[in-house]
Amino acid sequence: QACLEAADMLGAHGLSASVADARFVKPLDEELIRELAESHEALITVEEGASGGFGAQVTHYLANAGLLDSGLKLRLLTLPDRAMPHGKIETLYAEAGLDAKGIVRQAFSLLGLDAAAAANSRA
Repeated sequence: QACLEAADMLGAHGLSASVADARFVKPLDEELIRELAESHEALITVEEGASGGFGAQVTHYLANAGLLDSGLKLRLLTLPDRAMPHGKIETLYAEAGLDAKGIVRQAFSLLGLDAAAAANSRA
């Protein structure tokens, strides 16, 4: 849901975003990843787990397929590699930057755009 909200927020800033539900780390849908890499300037993976999962598999595939050689920008969003406090899941995701606003901030940063504009995005 946060990814769809982030895509809408990016659209409000005139940026086009695709959201793909990969569902599984393995087997990795290499055809989908290749299609997204070849049709986008940047890719952001968002996963509700620690590093070393889906984003790592995507990075491995992109590197070995030579898809990072042409300047594709890549950002992996995961939960931090530390114990998380107990609380509402929405609050924890927001603290980790996995909510819509956090995803938008990362997209602006990845694209080298004004972070202040991202901060003014409405959720």
